[in-house]
Amino acid sequence: MSRVQVARGPAAVPTGTLTVWQGAALYVGAVLGTGVIALPALAARAAGPASLLAWLALVLLSIPLAATFAALGARYPDGGGVSTYVRHAFGARAAAVVGWCFYFAVPAGAPAAGMFAGAYVETAVGGGRRTVVITAAVLLMLVAVTNGFGVRVTGRVQLALAVSLVVLLLAAVVSALPHARMRNLHPFAPHGWPAVGSAAALLVWSFAGWEAITHLAADFRRPARDLPRAAGLAVGVVGVLYLAVATTGVLVLGPAAGTAAAPLAELLALGVGGGVHALAAAVAVLLTLGTMNAYFAGAAKLGAALGRDGALPAWFGRGSSAGEVPRRSLAVVTGLSCLAVVATTAAAVGPRPLVLLTTGSFVTVYALGTAAALRLLPRGGLAHRSALVALIAVAVLLVMTGWYLCWPLVVTAGALCYLRRRRTAGSPAS
Repeated sequence: MSRVQVARGPAAVPTGTLTVWQGAALYVGAVLGTGVIALPALAARAAGPASLLAWLALVLLSIPLAATFAALGARYPDGGGVSTYVRHAFGARAAAVVGWCFYFAVPAGAPAAGMFAGAYVETAVGGGRRTVVITAAVLLMLVAVTNGFGVRVTGRVQLALAVSLVVLLLAAVVSALPHARMRNLHPFAPHGWPAVGSAAALLVWSFAGWEAITHLAADFRRPARDLPRAAGLAVGVVGVLYLAVATTGVLVLGPAAGTAAAPLAELLALGVGGGVHALAAAVAVLLTLGTMNAYFAGAAKLGAALGRDGALPAWFGRGSSAGEVPRRSLAVVTGLSCLAVVATTAAAVGPRPLVLLTTGSFVTVYALGTAAALRLLPRGGLAHRSALVALIAVAVLLVMTGWYLCWPLVVTAGALCYLRRRRTAGSPAS
């Protein structure tokens, strides 16, 4: 993927500091979410050993999706990310819609991820709902403070998190492999071949995140070269880790792979020893920190770009240039995330409503982003063909999302009403 050639779009000369390795670490953190703890078990329960085919298919589908957004980021390195691409392709209104969908999805998705990690911590140490909420709040504060120091510190922290996570996952796989048994592959498809599709539907959310780092494209030292390389490295790392964990789980745990609450922790406990719950909590916290850190960085930069472009109040615009820290936008994301934790805690509903709000929003972002790629990327090239494949895959996701799309419709109405109000006041969006 790093060999994809794209023409550069009209953008200011970047003055960023992110390296290829730091960018790859941000990608890995955004994509390799907490699903790696539980989703292998859900997929194995749905399709048995044949679930490995679903994992492989989604790894392969990640290649054109990652290639598409990396090519766009290299062509238009700007903090607006997908919003910028949609602006060039379809105009200011569509750009505001996709920007709002991403920006206001992060304050819902980040607390949900924090609560998922908190549930693992609570299982290990006890404390009930209070432990879950405190864990989520602490994780939110950690990523907010980290991003407050700027992308240079964010990139370094993310690289350390990614290295730690890769070492931990490889340790789980390598230490458990001596217990692998080929007989656990039989029967290969105990629930029939259509069950592979059911497994893929469960796993598809483990591969979201390839759009998140495009908001930091201008913060790379050389976006046209470094962003595609970082995305290519991340696809390789994420693909290998997902397939290794899933395959080892099936070969080692056998039928129990579909019933284990945290198969990754089971592998660690089997291979290196230790309590399953404590290991699961450690992995969950690492994964969640990486995901939240990457999305906070992207959302903060996006909010500043939306303020600059008139899709949000101009107050947000400070920090939109490469090398600047979008602290105002970051403060809003952090504040809304904390409000989401307080609201779900007071209502005693847990993270499920937040997940539903996030799901439809990100599918909408993918749909508009890949559609924009078809208009912006040079026809006939590998990047354009990747965009076509990605758009077809996203169209399938839209069908699967169903009524979850109601929330992005509400967000769309909000964005369009805001633009109309600005226009009425004599300050049209640029």
